[in-house]
Amino acid sequence: MRRWVWLALGLSLACLSSAVQALDAALWQAWRERFVTADGRVVDTGQGGVSTSEGQGYGMLLAVAAGDAVSFDRLWAWTRQHLALRPDGLLAWRYHPVRGVEDDNAAADGDLLVAWSLARAAERFGRPDYRQQAQALAAAVRRQLVVQTAWGPVLKPAPAGFDRTDGLVVNLSYWVFPALDALARVDPDPVWPALRESGLRLLRLARFGRWGLPPDWLLLADPLRPAPGWPSRFGYDALRIPLHLVWGGVRDEALLAPYRAYWEAYACTGRLPAWTDFDLDAVDAWGGFAGVQAVAGLLGLNALSKGRPRIEELDYYPATVLLLARLAAREGRP
Repeated sequence: MRRWVWLALGLSLACLSSAVQALDAALWQAWRERFVTADGRVVDTGQGGVSTSEGQGYGMLLAVAAGDAVSFDRLWAWTRQHLALRPDGLLAWRYHPVRGVEDDNAAADGDLLVAWSLARAAERFGRPDYRQQAQALAAAVRRQLVVQTAWGPVLKPAPAGFDRTDGLVVNLSYWVFPALDALARVDPDPVWPALRESGLRLLRLARFGRWGLPPDWLLLADPLRPAPGWPSRFGYDALRIPLHLVWGGVRDEALLAPYRAYWEAYACTGRLPAWTDFDLDAVDAWGGFAGVQAVAGLLGLNALSKGRPRIEELDYYPATVLLLARLAAREGRP
């Protein structure tokens, strides 16, 4: 489970305006200088300097949005050299700066993000080879990580490690809705729109706790329930779900309302909680994670901080969520 030190920084609603036309060059430069090495490795400063397929995907996504073809090429070259080791076409998910690849299991969100970034780069930079590589990685995800269930096709989080005797464990934040839409164009297959529908279906059903929120990890059993072995909470993983909904153009108020109600309940405190525990009915007491402020802004909540966040003062994950929220505000249609 990830553990981060969160800083009490917010994001003004003006920074999330849909009038934003591109990723701010200064913000991208600050993110790149803080988290990307000279050879294109994205460093997770909150996890001891490791790198992941998720991090490489986010870095590539941000580089495309900033129009930085040189950095994109460097990020993708490092990813191919160090993570594209599996014979099934998926990426190894975790790399240690000293030990190298320390877990060659794949991660569905990382593979989706990298494939989506390649598809976007193909259009932005006029590189048909990137489109072909996006299609190949998307097809590998479709073949290796999509399984049929009573809820429709779902994404296994990884090829190994999430099948239990009582059901499959999934992570609903791995349903990156705008990525699913984009990959349907480069890898035409009915599974992509079907995955979109299954994700929305599960989000309508997997509601727990006071606000009816989805857990970070969900057990596909009857009835659905938070996965045993993980904290029973809406937390740092599930935080990405409303981000993906808005970015994917989901307008269903019934799907967006639980997140808005959750954070509105604490708006008067000036500090939005990053997680809520379903069993204990407890919330994050610090409430200073800049990424929460950014995602809440996407849902129309008033800003809770008068200052602008400084990327230089944030760890990898909150800084990344903040920049992703800017892209979602520009591209999504809530």
